[in-house]
Amino acid sequence: MFTAMSNRLINLHLVSDSTGETLHSIARATLVRFEESQVVSHRWSLIRTRLQLDRVLQGIAAEPGPVLFTLVDRSLRHALEERCERLGVTALSVLDQVIDLLQAQIGAKPHEKRAAQHVMDADYFRRIDAMHYVLAHDDGQGVAGIADADVCLIGVSRSSKTPTCFYLANRGIKAANVPIVPGSPLPPDLATAQCPVVGLTIDVAALIEIRRHRLKLIGADGVRQDTSDYIDLESVKAEILAARRLCTQHGWPVIDVTRRSIEETAATVLQLMEAWHTRRSKPAAAPSDPAAAVLSTGKAD
Repeated sequence: MFTAMSNRLINLHLVSDSTGETLHSIARATLVRFEESQVVSHRWSLIRTRLQLDRVLQGIAAEPGPVLFTLVDRSLRHALEERCERLGVTALSVLDQVIDLLQAQIGAKPHEKRAAQHVMDADYFRRIDAMHYVLAHDDGQGVAGIADADVCLIGVSRSSKTPTCFYLANRGIKAANVPIVPGSPLPPDLATAQCPVVGLTIDVAALIEIRRHRLKLIGADGVRQDTSDYIDLESVKAEILAARRLCTQHGWPVIDVTRRSIEETAATVLQLMEAWHTRRSKPAAAPSDPAAAVLSTGKAD
């Protein structure tokens, strides 16, 4: 009975008066727990007038399903909730419980401000500045600017350095991307960088598969796969091992990205950054300190 229900097609409507990214993130994080279900998401963004809402309501009536919404305008909220009730469709304002909790703790009513998280404040410009930095320092470019980095990510080719850097930039983090290339020295500024340096590594088989796919995308099918060091099994093994040894020599922590999403890798980088700054602000930890040992040996996972 449960299996039959889980395989039923469900329409999920995401209604927002802003970009809808908050709803999309919540839905995506939740739906991964229902892998057997067939859920079709309908995104309705920038819904700010009754005319726009009417089109949404027509869509919900045509393909009924639960509604998640973030609408500040009270009249729009009321119209949506009233229509959903008549259709027998559940409608949930996803931020209400959080707002109620904070209101009780803070003791003040929230401002009814649409898309407040997207205002062009100092944080917004910090993210834009970080994005420009990542573009200028991707894959070893602009090595002279490493001194301005908040974090440096190093690793062999195709170990997800670039997407992780861009994800961090969206958090306002200036992340430099430095590739480890066999036979090529690292930028001299890296050893003296006044920011944490984090190595990214990956399983050999996974890396070879990613690189094979990359060669196909760039039209390099003519490369002999049995002789190219780029995808040769033993060469790739040696490349990854050398990169790990390099990080160990410098005391740089290493993250294995094989089974991690970009978001998970970035979250771990942020944790390592916090630990690095904490250590810098305190006297040197004793050798017996387990936390210090993880960061100094480069064995963080």
